[in-house]
Amino acid sequence: MIDNADILLESGTNELEVILFEVGLGTYGINVLKVREIIQPVPVTKIPNSPDNVEGLIMLRDEVLPVINLAQVLNVENSSDASKDKFIIGELNQIKIAFRVHHVSRIHRISWEQIEKPNELSTGNQVYAIGIIKLEETMPVLLDFEKIIIDIAPESGINVDTLNTLGPRERSSKHIIAAEDSAVLRELLKDTLVKAGYEKVTFFGDGKEAWEYLSSLSNDNEMDPSEKVQLVLTDIEMPQMDGHHLTKKIKEDARLKEIPVIIFSSLITDDLFHKGKQVGASSQVSKPQIVELVKEIDQYIL
Repeated sequence: MIDNADILLESGTNELEVILFEVGLGTYGINVLKVREIIQPVPVTKIPNSPDNVEGLIMLRDEVLPVINLAQVLNVENSSDASKDKFIIGELNQIKIAFRVHHVSRIHRISWEQIEKPNELSTGNQVYAIGIIKLEETMPVLLDFEKIIIDIAPESGINVDTLNTLGPRERSSKHIIAAEDSAVLRELLKDTLVKAGYEKVTFFGDGKEAWEYLSSLSNDNEMDPSEKVQLVLTDIEMPQMDGHHLTKKIKEDARLKEIPVIIFSSLITDDLFHKGKQVGASSQVSKPQIVELVKEIDQYIL
């Protein structure tokens, strides 16, 4: 069992803890906050016509969980000795899932500054890489588990059609800054917000890029930053600077602190909600509740 209670006691430190694991010949990482426990594999019930890369279902303490084979997802060979495999029980986007991996090693506490953005030279064809973790002994790949799940089950992602429940509002004049490291989710979020009427959204690939832009506005004494930005929308997990640290820096800046900040993340658990409040987030919405997100944006800038 993973106990998250003592992890990152201070909010906004720009730190995280990652569990390192192996699949095939590669070493990978997952944020501890996405992990509920790590168990020995249990019998898997095959399901006819199940999605690609889904082995089947397991029963864990009266809960039925799908099992995703990460070797198949990453297009590498399965373990030659399945007795050494482990199931990482994860929870994200309000879904519990078992991920089959070949070996689990240890937990590392690191800074988001130690995570470099991926490129084709550093990660090859690994489309599920969030970044490269720079450790002394190895450089694991931090995986984008949200994208893995959405690719397998697109209905679990943002559903633009649900916006039909929103009434018409004049949103086109408002300028939003959004920090989201996943290119797939950036496009989904852009399409969604434009459909809702928010046409002026500037996206940044991580919290550091967003902060550099906001800081430049703060340093320009000839203009009011709130005239350029009416709201900041941020994920939590991002290379270089996470959403909690970004929020904290905004709220500590005398000229930016009145700009509302909404955290939109798959990691809005009770513990993380408390940390979001500590750093001054105006609101927090769990992915993929896009209608709730637009309602919260409306509340703060319309």
